[in-house]
Amino acid sequence: MGGEWTTCTVADVAAKTRNAIVGGPFGSDLVSRDYVAVGVPVIRGTNMANRWVGGEFAFVSAEKSESLAANHAEPGDVVFTQRGTLGQVALVPEMPYARYLISQSQMKLTVDRQKASPLFLYYVFRSEEQQEYIRKNAIQTGVPHTNLGLLKATPLVLPPLAEQRAIARILGALDDKIELNRKTNATLEAMARALFKSWFVDFDPVRAKAEGRAPSGMDAETAKLFPSEFAESELGPIPKGWRATTLGTEVERCGGAVQTGPFGSQLHASDYVPEGVPVVMPKDIGGRRVSTASIARVREVDALRLSRHRLQPGDVVYSRRGDVERHALIGARETGWLCGTGCLLVRLGPSWPSPMFASFALDRPEARTWISQHAIGATMPNLNTGILSAVPLVMPSDDALRAFAGAVDPLQALVVIRDAETGLLAKTRDELLPRLLSGELPVDAAERAVEEVS
Repeated sequence: MGGEWTTCTVADVAAKTRNAIVGGPFGSDLVSRDYVAVGVPVIRGTNMANRWVGGEFAFVSAEKSESLAANHAEPGDVVFTQRGTLGQVALVPEMPYARYLISQSQMKLTVDRQKASPLFLYYVFRSEEQQEYIRKNAIQTGVPHTNLGLLKATPLVLPPLAEQRAIARILGALDDKIELNRKTNATLEAMARALFKSWFVDFDPVRAKAEGRAPSGMDAETAKLFPSEFAESELGPIPKGWRATTLGTEVERCGGAVQTGPFGSQLHASDYVPEGVPVVMPKDIGGRRVSTASIARVREVDALRLSRHRLQPGDVVYSRRGDVERHALIGARETGWLCGTGCLLVRLGPSWPSPMFASFALDRPEARTWISQHAIGATMPNLNTGILSAVPLVMPSDDALRAFAGAVDPLQALVVIRDAETGLLAKTRDELLPRLLSGELPVDAAERAVEEVS
């Protein structure tokens, strides 16, 4: 597939309809008191984190929406951030809403479908070249921002429409698979978290046995691992025989340790290289996992020099300063990586029965709040090994924890597999994107590359 590529502007591919390219309403026309519980969704920056507009919406009434009809966005429209996180772009999906209202910080484009594919334009604006154009042409007075004039004049280089659709289909298929993996992993995570809550927060098996009932959804052998009564403890009523303890006490019992990451003097900015052993920093920690989106790396020789800080499956890594509630549970993928400066490493120990239990327990609101309240520092919260070691825990019997591990570890293994696949898919998409948008890579070659990773 191939044909003549043309140079034009965003204005040239806008639909020949009124309000095809518009910004949000004036600030005084849409204020917080206009928001209602149910109605027409308002697209804000928080709704543009992914390819499709989504997430938690604010709503306005149908009447308010009609009064701002010029600022509507409908399925297939492309939405851009005007001020705030410049470079954000998202598409309005076909479902579940028939129309949306854009906020004061957004702009929308209704595309002439005979000239351009909205999905193709989305990928154009996701490209590093277009992102750089937005950054260079932003208005720097006050908060960096752009405007409708700049959007309309943004240059585009477009292949024939059929080729646009083919390119969009290839890149979209990769993003579809990535999104499916994320949703599947979210479901698996929810299943594991629900079991943790039932067994170790709500104590459902214990309550059932105390009432003379068989625990729901549990075989008899597993039910035997849970007591049938409660006892008072310094953390409140807990199942009899379980321990009100601390993270440090249990880590020590299991042969582990809580330690600080490398000092700044041990790892300098000059040590980082484009390829090498990943180093987990506070910015890489979120959602109980490690993100590799902007992870730093060092040479193997430096990793060997800092071998005490190399990560093992079942380790827990905390941010030592700032958002100190966050942690990441280390899995097989991160084995041999480094715990970076600004982090604390919890090595649970070789006899710890279930790292997933530890991670879920430390992610409970009560544990996160305790850590935040006990962090030190007037301007920025700081964590140390003593504070982290003192985090309160209710510890079940090791047998109950091993039963929990038997139930949730297979789910976690599936999550790890899909995470690895998602990383490969995202890498493939990011490598194909500039080559397809420049015409360097033919569509049929890109299709073969996608088949190899799908």
